[in-house]
Order: sequence, then C-alpha cells, then structure tokens
Amino acid sequence: MIERRKTRQVLVGGVPVGGGAPIMVQSMTNTDTADIEATVKQVAELARAGSEVVRITVNNEAAAAAVPTIRERLEAMGMDVPLVGDFHFNGHKLLTKYPDCAAALAKLRINPGNVGKGSRRDSQFAQMIEIAIEHDKPVRIGVNWGSLDQDLLTRLMDENARAAEPREARDIMFEAMIQSAIGSAERAEELGLAGDKIVLSCKMSGVQDLITVYRQLADRCDYPLHLGLTEAGMGSKGIVSSTAALAVLLQEGIGDTIRISLTPEPGGARTREVIVGQEILQSMGLRSFTPQVVACPGCGRTTSTFFQELARDIETWIREQMPRWRKQYQGVEDMQVAVMGCVVNGPGESRHANIGISLPGTGERPVAPVFEDGEKTVTLKGDHIAQEFQGLVQAYVESHYHPREGSDKRREAG
Repeated sequence: MIERRKTRQVLVGGVPVGGGAPIMVQSMTNTDTADIEATVKQVAELARAGSEVVRITVNNEAAAAAVPTIRERLEAMGMDVPLVGDFHFNGHKLLTKYPDCAAALAKLRINPGNVGKGSRRDSQFAQMIEIAIEHDKPVRIGVNWGSLDQDLLTRLMDENARAAEPREARDIMFEAMIQSAIGSAERAEELGLAGDKIVLSCKMSGVQDLITVYRQLADRCDYPLHLGLTEAGMGSKGIVSSTAALAVLLQEGIGDTIRISLTPEPGGARTREVIVGQEILQSMGLRSFTPQVVACPGCGRTTSTFFQELARDIETWIREQMPRWRKQYQGVEDMQVAVMGCVVNGPGESRHANIGISLPGTGERPVAPVFEDGEKTVTLKGDHIAQEFQGLVQAYVESHYHPREGSDKRREAG
C-alpha cells in the first residue's frame, strides 16, 4: 500500500484536495474564454470525461466578463464542475473590476513569478489574496520554472556565489522555486487567508527536475500539492514523460491533484489528458475510474486483427457506458475485462478477469470461450461474436453489481 503524505485539506467547490481525499484529476481548456459557447462546450466535454475541476484562462476583460455566464450555462446543463481561474500579470485588475468573476470561480490560480515586478509585486499579490478572502475562495500558488521570480533567483544566485562552497546553479533554481511557493503561501496566511485555502505547485518541464523539486517541497510544508509537467509534449512523448514523473512521486505518497499537460494532435480531443491522468492513477491502484480492458499485444499466432478491433471497440463502448453505470452500479469501475487473441495465454488471462473472452488465433478452431469469474460460461461462434460479447459484459454488470442506492458491497459471483 502507498502511504500518502499527510496534508491539510482544501475544498475546491465541493471537491476535496489533500487531507486523505482521493487524488483529484483536473484539466484546462484551450478555448478563448471570451468565446462563451466554445468554452462551455469544452468544459462540459472535460467534465464528462472525468475532469473533477476545470481551469480556464482569465487573461483580459472579455474573459473576466464571460466567466459568470459560463458558470450559469454549465449549471443550466446540470454541470456543477468547479471552475478555476488562471491569472497572470493583470489578475489583480481583472478581479477588482469584475467581482462577479471572482464569485463565479471555485479557485484562483496565482503565479508569484508574474503577479508584478519590483515594488508592485507585493501589493498586487496582496490585492489578489484579499479578493480571495473576500469571496471565500482557495488559491493555488503555482510556480513555473519558465516564469520564476527573477529577483529572488538573482538574490539566491548572488548569495551562492559568495558561499565558501557554492552549489550548482540547477540546485539554486530549485531552491528559488521552493522558496517562492512556500514564501508566497506564508505571506498569504499573514494577509489573512486560511491555511486550508492554499494549494501549491512547482512545475518543471524535465522529469528528473520535477521529481527533485517536489520531493524537497513535500518535505518542507504540509500544503496539498498539485502535480504536473509544465509542457509534457505531444502524443507518446507527453504520455511517457508525465507517467515517468508522476508515477515516482505518487508511489512516494506525494501529490493530491494532477494535471497531464498534453499537446493535442491537430483536431485531437482535449479529453485525452483526462483519460491519461485517470489511467496513471488506476494503473497504480490509487483510484478506479472505469473497468480495465486487458488485451494481448498480438504475435505471429494472431495474424487476424479481429481481437485488436474487439479490444478497441469494447474499451470505447465501456467508456461510453460509464457515466450511466457509475450512477447505477456500485463498484463497477473495478471490473476487469480480458480480450485475448489465441489459446496460449487467452484462457488463463480470461479466467483471471471478471469477464473475458479468448478468441481463436491463426489456424485455431473458430470458437471463442467466455469466462466469468474463472469459469467458462459460454462459447461464441459465428459472425456476431463482438456484439454477443458486448451483451454478455452488460449482463455481467447488471447481475454482479448492486444498484448505487443499495449496499456498496459487491455481490458474490454466482
């Protein structure tokens, strides 16, 4: 079992972060927030995919003015997903001029590296914290290595240069990020923001850098921590980098909410980053979101693509059913489904799943035995194996999982 780091608990809307709460998955829109229709549509898509909090850019007056209407439109759709406002440079002005924007948001994200320069930094940061206090909103103090407080970094670099045994510049940058985050949180508490209204992040773009910074940050505070690379990248690179970094930290009990910052393929769905975040947590046994489909990679025994197509179609179909299943059936997210391509590992893997099918490989008899809880129940044949297996999965869910309003104890198989 992974022992989670003990932290304070922060409520973002109705979603708890830290303090033993399940690790929360969040995402961010890439629409122009002033485009209300497009933003509402994307927020709804992300929420349906499983984003428990959605962050939106609030970068100008048009965006700030749009936020209350976006909130109203979502609520009219039955979408109560909390919205986080992402502020940089002019957040103090926007929140002051548009108090309804502050009221409509569930959390404010503040980057201490660009909240202001020189003498204006402290006053503008204080202004945003005072608005958070006025509207009873939590904040995420999010430090990014690409927009680090240069005055703080310069001071630490100068002090290091005068030291008898100077440290590496990389270590000083890490220290600057940690001091920026913790120092800003302490300043926010001095201004009157409750300690259970603060989440911290120190995002990097390198895997090893992120791991190093968060280990140190976790040792030096008890605020909940938001994990994620600043720019994970596109496709497999982004997925692998995010998984490599977050898996190490999560295994050590560090992290209370995550975001996978994937660059979408042209025309690709923004929801991909939500699914990747869920799969990281589920593969580590930290949370369950949707039934897992186990499928073999294929080999020379499986020259047919049928098992690959069935695995893909079953996984897609299950995700489509999950919004309804999650409301109706307790524990269905823990179900294991196996789609195997030949007789070598097929029967064994299928027996270990809740429900599994072993398809015929090249040259094997055109039959597909189905196993439920380790026992063979039926053998499928013919041209409609995919549809019939889908029906068997649906029947398994209905017969093996209690309705949500009933007992949360899973029925015994059989």
